[in-house]
Amino acid sequence: MPLDFGTRKLTPPGKRWGRIRRAAEEMLRFLRIEDAELSLMLCDDTTIADLNQRFRDESKATDVLAFPSLPRTSPEQPWLLGDIVISVEHASLQADKRGVSLEEEIIFLLAHGLLHLLGFDHRDRAEERRMKARNDLLCRVALIERKRPRRDLRSS
Repeated sequence: MPLDFGTRKLTPPGKRWGRIRRAAEEMLRFLRIEDAELSLMLCDDTTIADLNQRFRDESKATDVLAFPSLPRTSPEQPWLLGDIVISVEHASLQADKRGVSLEEEIIFLLAHGLLHLLGFDHRDRAEERRMKARNDLLCRVALIERKRPRRDLRSS
């Protein structure tokens, strides 16, 4: 499962990078998505604000953006899930507010972006509750509970 990681205008996060990569791999394994490609970019607020303006017509920075790829056309080819972009500046502020490490907040946002790539959203309260429960579960899988049985969240 190829994972493409990049940073833009940031110093690479060193050891933290490997932990974030492993978290993404754990989440995908838990979801039984092992033949997929995922791109993750960590950037600053200026970069994510530019992307938010260009693709969502919103002129502000945000914490995470998800850009799904085209639907899978053939089971013989890898599934190109899409791109997740996370603002490390936003993540840092949110981590301080929530009392968690920056790494944990980035993993939380990674799970959130991944769920968007898989078609989940939070347009109303019911969707928001379901997405939060899935997000929390993916975070537990990635951060703590590595030995739990797998569930297929795509059909829940």
